[in-house]
Formats: sequence, structure tokens, C-alpha cells
Amino acid sequence: MKNELLPKRFSGLNGDVYAGFGPRLAAKILDIIIMLPIVGLMMYVNGLSKSAYFYAVVPSLLVYVIYEVVLVKIYGGTPGKLIMGIKIIQKNGDDIDWRAACYRYSVEFFLAILGVYVMILTLNMIDDATYTSLGFLKRNQLLGSINPIPNKVESWLSGLWTLSGLIVLVSNARKRSTHDFIAGTVVVKAVMLDKIREIISQTDTEEVE
Repeated sequence: MKNELLPKRFSGLNGDVYAGFGPRLAAKILDIIIMLPIVGLMMYVNGLSKSAYFYAVVPSLLVYVIYEVVLVKIYGGTPGKLIMGIKIIQKNGDDIDWRAACYRYSVEFFLAILGVYVMILTLNMIDDATYTSLGFLKRNQLLGSINPIPNKVESWLSGLWTLSGLIVLVSNARKRSTHDFIAGTVVVKAVMLDKIREIISQTDTEEVE
């Protein structure tokens, strides 16, 4: 297929082929639910001690890379997206490749690294005995109070990224979010994918002739 952006509308297809805010929000909620056991385990390990948190950093990041990059490359979406019947493809209609999958998660990965860095700086401000003696809520209150500026900056950046993605998503006809523009992808209804590619293939053949 040519390296061109898919059209806004497809002749012969009724309805919008692109997945909008509703299905993508539902997919995100499903992903959160699916990840709850793993997140719970991570939180338990992190609460054991400061050392446990440090040792769990890399495995925790890898879990999200596998979920958001590897699964997207192999299956065309996270489990939540697949359950909702939507699929991530490249902007020309091809299956997503490793480059696009990595680019799509790049900003979120950077924010995750930033969050880890801020947390490590914050943890170094308290002793291990204090850390382990506190419950989950009190521990987080303490961590937020002793290093407020970096924590707020990290939270603001994450919030701005989420808000920008939402604004971009609802502002363009192909319903592409910010990370779609970065990666060169679109999110389509999986049930229409074969028909989309059939129409594109016919158009390419006509142009060659």
C-alpha cells in the first residue's frame, strides 16, 4: 500500500470506520481492570521497603512496555482495544510495525521514567524504617508532602498529556489522538478492516492502470 493517510470517508462503507472517544475510553477502562492484579502486586512489593521499590522498578516498566508495545505490535492493540473491537493500524492501512508501536508509547514511557525518577528522589529523603511503618495512604501523603514541586510537575505533565490527547482526538475527522500523530497510526473498527484494505487495494490498482 502507498504511504498515504487513509481517507476520512470510504465509498461503499456506511458509518465511520474510525474508533472515537467512547470505544477508546471503554477500552482504556478495560485495560485498567485487566491490569489491576498486576498493579496490586506491584503496589504490595513497593510497600515492603525502599529496596523492594528500587528492585521492582525495571520489572514494572517492562510489564507496561510488553502491554503497550509488544501486544500492540503482535495483535494490533491492547486487550482492552481488542475486546472493544478496535484495532491500531498504520495511517496507510498496513499493520502496525515495531517503530510505530514504540513511538506510540514513547511519551507515556518518558512520563513513566520521569515519575520513577521523582519517586526515587523523594524516597531518598526518608529512612526505610519510616517508609515501612506507614500504611499505603499515609505513606503517599508523606511522599507527596516532602517533595511537592517535582511531584506536582510530574502530575501536571501527565495531566496535560492526557488532556491534549483528548482535545486532539475529538478535533479531527480520523479521530487520531496525539500519540497517533507521533506514531503515524489510526484506530479503526476491526470489523471494517478487511473492507478498508479491499477498497484501498482496488484504488491502488486503478491508479496503476
